[in-house]
Amino acid sequence: MTALLEIDNLGKRFGGFVALENISISMEAGERVGLIGPNGSGKSTLVNCICGTLKNEAGSVRFDGARLDGRTAHQRTRAGLSRTFQLPRPFLSLTLLDNMRIPLLYAVAARGARHSGHEIEPRCLDLLRVVGLDGKARQLPGALTQVEMRKLELARAMAAEPKLLIADESMAGLTHSEVEDILALLKRLNAQGITVVLIEHIMRAVMSFSQRLIVLVSGRKIADGAPDEVVRNPEVERAYLGQ
Repeated sequence: MTALLEIDNLGKRFGGFVALENISISMEAGERVGLIGPNGSGKSTLVNCICGTLKNEAGSVRFDGARLDGRTAHQRTRAGLSRTFQLPRPFLSLTLLDNMRIPLLYAVAARGARHSGHEIEPRCLDLLRVVGLDGKARQLPGALTQVEMRKLELARAMAAEPKLLIADESMAGLTHSEVEDILALLKRLNAQGITVVLIEHIMRAVMSFSQRLIVLVSGRKIADGAPDEVVRNPEVERAYLGQ
């Protein structure tokens, strides 16, 4: 079976600084993968190279059987790659419904389909319903709590109908119950067949969510495997857990 995402010997430099070195990762469709590492380990750089925000100098990225090198970020989104950002930035002057309408219209246009407002709005409401925000569809984002803002960010990412979703620190600053709420949501999305990569510093959340754990340190992949085995890896304990 062909992997959904194949990263082969990926390398990225910023001047003389090596941000990523020989990163190779393969992910199958439907996986739940945790990506962890200390600050500055290269997690965000890796995500940006996968999604096309940054250009890697070495190696290659293949997604759903096609090579992504040379494709722009929006072309990769249209291919089925979607991500959230650490700091949600919705359109503050637009309602939640209209915040959903924009990425959904983009996704529809990418498929070359015709659309009308009557067809788009029910889909917007469906996506908001998935994250529990349909009751606030006519409100502005400024009225949302922090966890609701994270849910809106996830809903906007889902509007592109991704095959792979990268959730970048979707739980930072949340309470225990709010973290559990986001975890349940991500697991529901995964149950729909979406491959989910979770980047997170909250270890209990990562361990609860992940079927597989990848660890980056100083731009290198030092571990990749079952979560219980990875956290017992002496190099991981030294570099990430401080033990």
